[in-house]
Parts: sequence; structure tokens; C-alpha cells
Amino acid sequence: MLVLTRRPGQYITIGDDIVIHISDVQGGNVRMAIDAPRNVKIYRGEIYEAILEENKKSASQFSDIDLGELLKKK
Repeated sequence: MLVLTRRPGQYITIGDDIVIHISDVQGGNVRMAIDAPRNVKIYRGEIYEAILEENKKSASQFSDIDLGELLKKK
């Protein structure tokens, strides 16, 4: 993990096409603006964790399915 200190008006680059601009810092809050290609998905951490948890729940519903039996039914 890379830990950096930045001030408003400064930025960080990731690769050639992602730029994170530090817009504002107030108290313990940092406001960032992210420039990235449209195909790059950007989520807040808590949203990403909720998506992962939902995906795990969905996948576990199908863990008891015998794929060989499904192929025989075709």
C-alpha cells in the first residue's frame, strides 16, 4: 500500500489514464475528483463490499447444483 500526503489542488496519477485530484480537505474529510475512462468501475469502499457480499450470497445458492446433470437434461 502506498500512503501519500496531498493538499488541495494536488493530484495523483494511476497508470496513464487515471487521475485523482484533491479538491478540498475539511476536518477529517477529503473531497476527491477522479478522472478515469468510462470502462473503469469506481465504487466507494462500503458499496464495493456490499456488492461482493451480494455476489457471494448469489453464488452460494447454486453450489449444490450438479452441472453434469444439467448437461444431461439438454
